Amino acid sequence: MRKSNPQPTLSEVARLAGVGVGTASRVVNGGVNVSAGTMRKVKSAIQELGYMPNHAARVLKGGRTKTVGLLVPSIADHFFASCAEAADKIARAHDTLLIVAVTRNQCGDEMSSLEVLMRHRPDGLLIVPSDPENKELARFVRNSGIPVVTFDRPLFGSGCSSVLSDNFEAARKATLHLIEHGYKRILCLVSEPELYTIRERVRGYLQAMEEAGLQPLVDTGPEDMALASRSLAAHLKSRRPPDAVFTLKNSSTSAVVQILRQLRIPIPSRLALLGFDDFELAGTLHPSISVVQQPIEDLGRTAAELLFAELEGHPSKKTRREPIVLANRLVLRRSCGCKEVPARKDL
Repeated sequence: MRKSNPQPTLSEVARLAGVGVGTASRVVNGGVNVSAGTMRKVKSAIQELGYMPNHAARVLKGGRTKTVGLLVPSIADHFFASCAEAADKIARAHDTLLIVAVTRNQCGDEMSSLEVLMRHRPDGLLIVPSDPENKELARFVRNSGIPVVTFDRPLFGSGCSSVLSDNFEAARKATLHLIEHGYKRILCLVSEPELYTIRERVRGYLQAMEEAGLQPLVDTGPEDMALASRSLAAHLKSRRPPDAVFTLKNSSTSAVVQILRQLRIPIPSRLALLGFDDFELAGTLHPSISVVQQPIEDLGRTAAELLFAELEGHPSKKTRREPIVLANRLVLRRSCGCKEVPARKDL
């Protein structure tokens, strides 16, 4: 199991804040009869020290609460809902309750959710970090004193284990597949460019285009439908229109299909399409949509298995620092120009 730094005490928090232990305790337990200025000082000390309320008591008791916290950006999204369900199956097999909190990819929501989760004294945490470079979250994890596993995205500087999908290599090989079909003007549509997984996919696309000696064509926007509508309308009217589109999310892929139908642009004869992440109707649309298929359930399952291995002190898992990287699969259908369907390639 990962060794933790010594857990800060409430006395240390009080000393740093310049208040009594009783005052610090009142802030920790809701701030009753505490001035706003004092509350700010105590909360600042808590953040600086990485103090976790109730953790020391739990450790002293030496017991397990049989709960594990899970932080995900969304449960409405099929990807994260499937990950959560896979993790829950593992938790149930260990007679453990999975407590799910939604972060909406917001660091503030993430930290506040963690504070609430820690009041339940979880045995461990599964986290999809909003920002892999969030130093506050990394410090929180280092000082938590419990096993933490991130998945889908790493958390740099945290020292915890992680389970990832190889977004870079999958995007690179997907782009190379389009290039092998003879497409040279491949438009890459990028929504939510701030997300780590999206940045990795852009890197893979750019690497493939560079390897082929082709000029990259990237368009970025905050929202899928607006991006697809604006970008396709503009590029298809240009002197050198794209001959293929590579989308980095299934919602972007769906938006492109809808816009191309509105514009009466045939796929793939006029414009080929390949998307990242499979979706329910991809195989039944006409034409069927070629996609990069991530091992969604495996991400959640493997992360949960790793967490429970750390909880149980499994010797092969004790010192793991390198991430577990899962391979993706290229599901080749009609939209990229492939004739035989379905064909699958491990990436």
